[in-house]
Amino acid sequence: MAVKANYETVMVISMKQGEEGIQAIVEKFKALIEKHATLLNVDEWGKRRLAYLINKESEGYYVLMNFESTAEFPAELDRIYKITDGVLRSLIIKKGE
Repeated sequence: MAVKANYETVMVISMKQGEEGIQAIVEKFKALIEKHATLLNVDEWGKRRLAYLINKESEGYYVLMNFESTAEFPAELDRIYKITDGVLRSLIIKKGE
């Protein structure tokens, strides 16, 4: 049996995507996490000002998700974040006990 751990991920989505585009990206990642892991909760922080410009943008849409998965899945999730248009930044951390 594979050992599961709790993870937390935050992604910043470009405001250039528009309302529908942002929701489509959020739904895409919710579905991806649900397919490969147990999605514990989703917290949409909404539009926030960035600390510094990223791709000449000053605002982004923040989404926090907590999930439980095996150790292999976060690397795949990070790879998909990097190739998805509209995701400005992402972070995945393993939560402590």
